Amino acid sequence: MSDAIKERPFGVWTATALVVGGMVGAGIFVQPAQLAPYGWTGAAVWLVAIPGAMLLAYVLSRLTAARPQATGAVDIVGEALGPLPGVLVGWSYWVGIVAANAIISLTAVRYAATFFPSMTASPLATAIWASGLLWALTLLNLGGAKGAGRFQVLTTILKLLPLVAVVLILLQLTVTDPARFAENAQPPFEPGNFTTALTLAFFPMVGFECASLAAERVRNPARNVMRATLWGTGLTGLFYLIISNGIDFAMPPELVAASDAPIAMFVESFMGRGASLVVAAFASIAAIGCLNGWVLMQGEVPLGMARAGLFPEYLARTSARDVPTFAVIVSSILASILILSGAIPGLTGMLTFMLQLTTAATVWLYVGACISAFKMRVARGAATVGLGVAVWVLWGSGAKPLLLSIALMLTALPLYWLRPKISSAKSSAAMADPAG
Repeated sequence: MSDAIKERPFGVWTATALVVGGMVGAGIFVQPAQLAPYGWTGAAVWLVAIPGAMLLAYVLSRLTAARPQATGAVDIVGEALGPLPGVLVGWSYWVGIVAANAIISLTAVRYAATFFPSMTASPLATAIWASGLLWALTLLNLGGAKGAGRFQVLTTILKLLPLVAVVLILLQLTVTDPARFAENAQPPFEPGNFTTALTLAFFPMVGFECASLAAERVRNPARNVMRATLWGTGLTGLFYLIISNGIDFAMPPELVAASDAPIAMFVESFMGRGASLVVAAFASIAAIGCLNGWVLMQGEVPLGMARAGLFPEYLARTSARDVPTFAVIVSSILASILILSGAIPGLTGMLTFMLQLTTAATVWLYVGACISAFKMRVARGAATVGLGVAVWVLWGSGAKPLLLSIALMLTALPLYWLRPKISSAKSSAAMADPAG
């Protein structure tokens, strides 16, 4: 095995699995219920959400192609806009990953409890099982990026199987019973609800940036990051479009909106209880695969920032297998604290509080990337439109999450002051040589 492959273990297929795996978690299995109350408005938002995500994915990919030597997207933001914006955006994104991993761990356990009810017999039991799952995947990632990447490919293939089954059912209905889609009266299009529905549709697609964040793990990042990001985003967007709208229009909207597991309910109505249990099993697999990808990211983001001089140097320390052990373990400890807080009386709202921050905190990376691309003269047209989409979604998240995300970024100031003092030559080089 060549040194290049050892240092960069991810090929285009693993990178694509990282993108799809980061996007397709448990969210797609509840997405139809979230948009069902919006009717035609919920159907129309995909016309903005999918192209918007593809556009932002393209901007991130072009930045990576222009700076293949960068440790990731946050490093590029730091180069283009300066170390302070880089630290603020990267810190916000990292905390968002930690909070998301707590939520995903709990979601995976709750789906698994369909078969093993004792796993959720009490809040403490749920928290213990979720923490155990998180640490199992943490140990897998500590064994090296190559093993974690292989696991990601496997779980991505498995999680797509039930989604393909749903698409096939919908195609069969289109051919054999097309009138079904017109039988259920849908709420009319309401422009005033478009921004809220857009936010609901957009956030389950978050994760298309995974290959860009782990660019230093990808072989030939200038080519493969773009291919993986665009293929993964396009495939996932297509699944969301067909499955969410198909289920919402094939069944009464009030029935879908009231369901905690709309895809399982849809499959059960056409294929029976046994098939719906299979969907529940794959939903758990989907959450586990998604969690594996984000556990990898919770180490890669601070590692890339530390190597770029945006975080303290001790976060750049790696094991013999080039794993940022300290960053991964600290991240999992923080996520475990969040998980266990849900089982403590009086602190049950902490996890919900962190979840509110996650969505808004993530979008700041897209804002920073678009501004960086414009400043570096990389895909300026796409960056301008992408910035508009990102700001639109950020505004749609609501005033409270927006203000909380800004407050969260400001807590990174101590890390900014503790970072290694590096010259501005790196940023100057980025401005002078946009083509890389």
